[in-house]
Amino acid sequence: MTDGHGLDHEVVIVGAGFGGMGAGIEFRRQGVDSIAILEREDDLGGTWHVNHYPGLAVDIASVTYSYSFAPNPHWSRLFAPGAELKAYAEHIADTYDLRRSMEFGVTVERAEWDDHGGHWTVHTADGARRTCRYLVTATGFLSQPHTPDFPGMDSFAGEIIHTTDWPDGHDFAGRRVAVIGTGATAVQLIPELARSARSLTVFQRTPIWVVPKVDFPIPSAVQRLFERVPLTQKAARAVNTSMLEALMVFGVLHFRQAKPGNRLAALLSKAHLRLSVRDAGTRAALTPHYDFGCKRPTFSNDYFRVFNRPTVALETGSIARVEPDGLVTADGTRVAVDTLVLATGFNLWDVNFPAFTIIGRGGRDLGAWWRAGRFQAYQGITVPRFPNFLTLNSPYSYSGLSYFTTIEGQMKHIARLFGELRRRGVDRFEVTEEANDRFLQRATRNLQSSVFYAGDCSGSRSYYFNQHGEATLLRPDATLTTLREQARFPLSDYAYS
Repeated sequence: MTDGHGLDHEVVIVGAGFGGMGAGIEFRRQGVDSIAILEREDDLGGTWHVNHYPGLAVDIASVTYSYSFAPNPHWSRLFAPGAELKAYAEHIADTYDLRRSMEFGVTVERAEWDDHGGHWTVHTADGARRTCRYLVTATGFLSQPHTPDFPGMDSFAGEIIHTTDWPDGHDFAGRRVAVIGTGATAVQLIPELARSARSLTVFQRTPIWVVPKVDFPIPSAVQRLFERVPLTQKAARAVNTSMLEALMVFGVLHFRQAKPGNRLAALLSKAHLRLSVRDAGTRAALTPHYDFGCKRPTFSNDYFRVFNRPTVALETGSIARVEPDGLVTADGTRVAVDTLVLATGFNLWDVNFPAFTIIGRGGRDLGAWWRAGRFQAYQGITVPRFPNFLTLNSPYSYSGLSYFTTIEGQMKHIARLFGELRRRGVDRFEVTEEANDRFLQRATRNLQSSVFYAGDCSGSRSYYFNQHGEATLLRPDATLTTLREQARFPLSDYAYS
């Protein structure tokens, strides 16, 4: 089947998470129906399908972590468990009739722009290829798992479990478990494992800032109120969004001008740690030595307290090698282990930007160009010399603390851009080099006030920083500024044909 112009599809969207579904919703609003949403996993939902480890939950209040135009009045808690986010994703796909455009188990390996034909050719792992007018990458920021390659990993005789490939119902009772990593995933998972494991050793490379989690069940009466009077849920969303915005803008983006706010957040985390952990040495080891916000902080009431358990140990020595029945640190300490849990996060900058090979006009390889020079994308969504291409997870795209802020801003950008294509009666766009350079220069300038450059991030090992030492993940603008610009950017920033 073709789109009527000899192409297989008008639009190919790679990724069926919330970003890809948001793009699909917007293209349908623009009257585009020939859409293929290609997903390498066996179902939709992105991270909320791949991840289902014990303790999984959102770390942004549920009233904010959702599309503003499609609120869910039935969240069970302020911070909903992961299964509810997966169900919400399925609800969105059904409500907006996206399932008929989705194809699962399809891994995209390469996409090339044909300048003469004015279309993209998308190659998949099964050897097939398909053509489309517009290409959209919605592969997520955290989609390429990182597996450490410690010496001796192949010799380990026990079980190795990565958090992105969790065996549901796995019994850890009587097991000697080691968890490698102390990021946001580990903070959720470790208290759950500690409840059943015979012993649990947490290998920490870098401590994380953790603040108290104000979480509670949302009463059924409140859920009914949200359903019957949607304005009440909008008000709750506005309050929570304002709090997150204050934390993001004053604690992270305007660190130079608002250091006291950042210091206050750090003091809150340290007080939480002091009240939670009895042993002074353990407290010292769990205390970050970088500024709050250099690495994404998280919320938990259980993580710190787990280290009071006699069956839980914190190990800060670097891992020298893996043996069949344990781990050995650089100082010779040996930890007996029969189950190894990898909470080692994701590889963003080496293989995720982009997640597959993309060749634009004149043979420019997007990944190679970014890595050889600077990571960049106009308004966090388009790139010069890549016509008819939209990259949703890209440099300078992440806005605010809720991913849905980013998604909805990009949906506004798509609406404005495709409205102009219709007005002109053309079907090709490409951001100009000049517009891209102006945006990059402004983003670079604005970031100089952020905690990433004005603060001390030297010991953070944060995924916010790429291999060039630049923090190019976050867009250094207030949320309202971002949403306004995405809906009002100068149309002359693009060339049309």
